[in-house]
Order: sequence, then C-alpha cells, then structure tokens
Amino acid sequence: APRVVASRFVVLYGSQRGQAQAIAEEIGEQAAQRGLEADLSCLSEKEKYDLEKETAPVVFVVSTTGDGEPPDTAVPFVRRIKKKTLPRERFARLCYALLALGDTNYANFCNCGKTIDKRLQELGGKRFYATGHADDAVGLELVVDSWIEGLWDAVRKALSEMAAAGPAVGSQQDNSAVILQETAEPSGLGLKLRHLNLSEPDAEASEQPILRSGKEKDVPGNAAVDASLTKSLPPLSESSLKVPALPPPYLSVCLGDEVVREHEVQISRAVPLTRHDSVKAALLIELDVSVSYDLPGGVFDVLCPNNGSEVEELLQRLKLGQQRDHCVLLELLKDTRKKGAQLPAHIPEESTLQYVITWCLELRSVPKKALLRSLVECTTSGFEKRRLQELCSTQGSADYNRFIRDPNICLLDLLRAFPSCTPPLSLLIEHLPKLQSRSYSAASSKLRHPGRLHFVFNIVESPACPERPVARRGLCTGWLADLVAPVLQPYGGGPAPAESSGDAALPKIYISLRPPGTFHLPADPALPLIMVGPGTGVAPFIGFLQHREKEREQMPGATFGESWLFFGCRHKDRDFLFREDLEKFVVNGTLTHLKVCFSRDNSEGPGSSPKYVHHSLQLHSKEIISLLLEQNGCFYVCGDAKNMAKDVNEALIELFRTELQVDKLEAMKKIATLREEKRYLQDIWS
Repeated sequence: APRVVASRFVVLYGSQRGQAQAIAEEIGEQAAQRGLEADLSCLSEKEKYDLEKETAPVVFVVSTTGDGEPPDTAVPFVRRIKKKTLPRERFARLCYALLALGDTNYANFCNCGKTIDKRLQELGGKRFYATGHADDAVGLELVVDSWIEGLWDAVRKALSEMAAAGPAVGSQQDNSAVILQETAEPSGLGLKLRHLNLSEPDAEASEQPILRSGKEKDVPGNAAVDASLTKSLPPLSESSLKVPALPPPYLSVCLGDEVVREHEVQISRAVPLTRHDSVKAALLIELDVSVSYDLPGGVFDVLCPNNGSEVEELLQRLKLGQQRDHCVLLELLKDTRKKGAQLPAHIPEESTLQYVITWCLELRSVPKKALLRSLVECTTSGFEKRRLQELCSTQGSADYNRFIRDPNICLLDLLRAFPSCTPPLSLLIEHLPKLQSRSYSAASSKLRHPGRLHFVFNIVESPACPERPVARRGLCTGWLADLVAPVLQPYGGGPAPAESSGDAALPKIYISLRPPGTFHLPADPALPLIMVGPGTGVAPFIGFLQHREKEREQMPGATFGESWLFFGCRHKDRDFLFREDLEKFVVNGTLTHLKVCFSRDNSEGPGSSPKYVHHSLQLHSKEIISLLLEQNGCFYVCGDAKNMAKDVNEALIELFRTELQVDKLEAMKKIATLREEKRYLQDIWS
C-alpha cells in the first residue's frame, strides 16, 4: 500500500503590531486551499506547542521592534531558547523555516528573526527552507509573497522526508536566503528579488483570465497618458492576472441597541516651541500624571482616535450614519473557511459603531492586498474591478507600491478613487488592523517636575498628491494640536491659561507607560554622555539634563562625567527648540558642550559652519573617541531613522576608521561592541 504522508505543519508567530500575525494567518489560509493543515499559534501561547517533541515541520513568522528587540509576544520564547544551560541537541528533532520581518531604516534589521534562527541552529534545529528577511522600508510583500509561494513545495518535501526518516530526523539543512538586490531599473522602485535555492511558484496558484481594462466599455474619458491609482497601462492592462484567493469572510456583524461611552484623561499645559513661520510646528504638552515613571528617556503611549471627519465620511459611505450610536454585535460565521477564526480582541463588547470606527480600527493603515482582493467583490464597475484586481495581483506589484504603499494611501482614499465599491462593515472589521497607540519620549525628569510628564512633537503635515488629493495632518499630532488649541500659550512665553474655570476647561487624553528600556542615563554619573538629537529628537535629552542638574544639586561631592549635546535645526531664530533651557544648562555646568548647527542659515563653501549633526560630530572626532573608548562613555541618538540616524552611524564609522587608523570592517566591529555593551543607544522613528 502506498505510504500516506501527513499534511499537518505548525505555524508560530511573534507580532507587535499585527503584521507577522496577518502573514501567519495568510499562510494558514493558503495551506487549507492546498490540502494542507496549518496548526497556528502565537509564540506567547507556549501551552499549544512543544518544539522538543514536534514531529511536523514548523514555520516561524517573527517581527522586530524597537532597537532590535523581540515583539512583546515573543519575548518569553526568546528568553527560554537563549538560556545557556540548554543542551546542544535540545531541538534535534526540529525541522523549521523562518520568515523574519524588519525595517532597514533601523540598525538591527530583522534582529529577532536572526536571533531565533541562529539559536535554533545552535540547539540542533534544521532548516527545511530558506530563511526570508522582509524589509518594511521597501515593502514586506517584495519578499513575503515570493517566500510564501516557494514554501509549499518545501513543506511537502519536508513532510515526505520526515515521514520516511522518522520523527527524530529533520530534512537536509538549507542555508540559503532571500535577499534584496539593488538595480538601476527605470521602474522607480529600484529593487528586484534575487532568490537563492528557492522553489518555483506553486503550480496550484491560479492565473485568472480577467477582463482587460484597455477594452472596457466603461473606461471614463480618453486613454491615459500615464498610469495612476485608478488606471493602468500595457502590458499590465492587457495581462492575464494571478490574483490571490479571496480571503474567506468569518464575521457576522449586526447593530444592537444604542449605548453611550466616555473617554478622557488630562493635559495641564501646552506650549509652542517654534515660531509661526517655521517649516515644522513643534509643541510641548505637559500632562498631570498620578502614575510614576522611572528615569528620563522613558517612552509612553498616547491613545488617539481616528480623525473625526474621516470617521463621519466612512459612516456616510457605509450608509450607517443614523446607526452610529448602536451597539456592534460580532459573531463568527458558522460556515467560515478561515482557519482558527477568532473574534477580534481589540473590539470591546457592547461598543457603539461610532466607538469602533473611532477608537478600534486603524483607518489610516495602508490597505493590504488581501483587503484589495476582498474589495473586488464589493465593486460594481467593471473598470474599477479590473484595476483593483491588478493592484492586488502578482503582476501589479510595482503599481501597488507606486500608487498605494509609497504615497501611504488609506481605505478612504481607495473608496474615493473607486466610487462603485461599497464594502460591508464586516469586511472592514475583518481586514483593518487595530488602531495603534502612538509612542512619545518623555521630555522631563520627575526630579524637576514631580507629578508632571512632558513630551514634544512636530505636527506632521502630509501634502496632497495625485493618489491622495486631500492634504492631511498626522493622526495623533493633528488631533493633539486641535485638542490643545484653546489652551495653547503664546510663543516665547506669556501668562499660563487661567485655571479659575476648573479642570473642565482642560483637555484630556489616555496614556500608558511602557516598561523601562535601555535608553536612559547610566547608573554611574561619572560616565560621559554624548547625545545626538536634532529637532524634536532633543526631547529625551532635556529630561536627561534636568535629571542630571538635580542630581548635581543633591550630590555636590559626586563626580559627573562630561556631557555633550549635538543639536540641529533649520533656523536659529525659528525652530531652535529649548534654546533658553540648553543655554542655562551650559552656564550652570550641567551641559559641558553644546554643539548646534543650522541647516538653512549657513552658506556653503570652505569655512562655513556644519550643516547637519553628523557633520558636527566629525569636527570633534578625537574627543568622541576618547570619551567612548578611554572613558567608557555612552552614545545616544534620538530622532529620524530614515536619514539622520543612518548618517550619524556612517559618520561614527568614518570617525573610528580615521582616528584609529583601521579599515571600515574593524570600525564597524568596534561600534557593534558599543551596541552590545548598551553604550550606543537609539530612540528613533521613521
């Protein structure tokens, strides 16, 4: 009799904001379509899996957060496998594949995935498929889609080999990888995939002959001269498309009785930090907090709602404006084909429709291809239907990046562009991710401001573009700016808002403090500090210096190391944040060196002042080397990850290379050592 090969394999995910979970669930759904059974669990659910005894292939999908840290759901797992007491053959039976998610805007790209991969190898685990490293800076799908396509042959091969060899034997180790290779292609994306030892796309993937948009009778206007969000050009417009399978619906949504909710916390003061003609408007907000927070440099989250006008527009588009105060009742469809379907945990019971759309769903998230595929079924225009199919297809990946991902469009932008699309509420709840809180760094010390917590932000402005004809402000920063407008103090000082009207006049928000991280002052005050924080990146260093100033007052006999701050902004007289505070810190000795550069005030040419903070660092290379290598100082960077943090890192590499007379690789190793010793710390964002 022929041998029966099992079809079960395990999928484990570690996710911070839901992307790894969504990809893991996609693997589970595609597995079912191919006659395979994916046993899906979160890494935090340790009672649901046992890697030591597992006899089926295991697929990991893990993201990386912060400065190369594991997502919260993966932290206990990573701690367990990193124990040095584990025997070398702990996972000798384990046959696995791993997809790591990361962002090359940050220093430790895919660090969590790489850590798990390396440790599983050290403990005897064997790969049955190439490890994938997906980069959110250019689009996760560039690696994810191809990695999943090649997974199915690899899973079947692993299942067959494990069945033939017995449960204690894994398949041949695969040391290949999926990488991104830069090209000079004129598409504008500048990237293509290079696959090493990956299987060809699964033969079961459907290639669907669909109406060609160039021959549609209802194409509006004349032929397009260029592609856009709503129009394509040959060859895409004339191609048969490989469209992903329709995600199975799994929720039944109905509206119950009317309910009422309230949500509030308190702000005590708001101050503009930039002049009215500054390119970016920065605000300082002071919170009246009863909770205590540890050393300055800590991070906390602000829970913000979706934009009110966008919520109203969506309610009207769904034709549910009259039912906004009705309770949303969720149930799982009894006949759903979705593997492991669960009610979304981020939607509380007895929530109103208004509350769900305002506080629970991320309306600004970039629509994923699964959502586009589902919207096809809700669209009546043949022309619009075809274009949505193109955008979610394999052939339309370049258009998806160009017209959806890169301009950062959202669901409402799509609904405006495709007016015949009328999705049901259930589809949006199934596909829109949880509305995430926004993170901010504390810009104060509790020694200076007991019971108060300061934070600073720029009001983000996103100009209109062809794909998004309406300009918009950042979701949280725009909301906060509107919230504090009635109590905003005048620029440059002035009387505080009158408090005679009582607390009712003060706006309120929700915050939650995060567990202490590594971005804080060293325990030994004698260690030198080098702080790099242009723009609002200076915020945590204001807290550092307030804290250090108070410590100097309280410990007059103690030894304190040097402190250097490299700050930068556009104009000295428009957006020099905390200028008076910083100059005061220099005068009283709290801040040893203040190095400031103004990128728009300086003229070009020899003898001109440094333009950016990384230029300023290079002018003080000898002092920096001495502080870091001879005095065990700490190097802190806060601000933009995409440009500034990369430039600072490159400047530091060049500084080490030049001053120590070593090659670039050796300089990079020394900087890596600083990171390992937690003396090169970053609080950066993209």
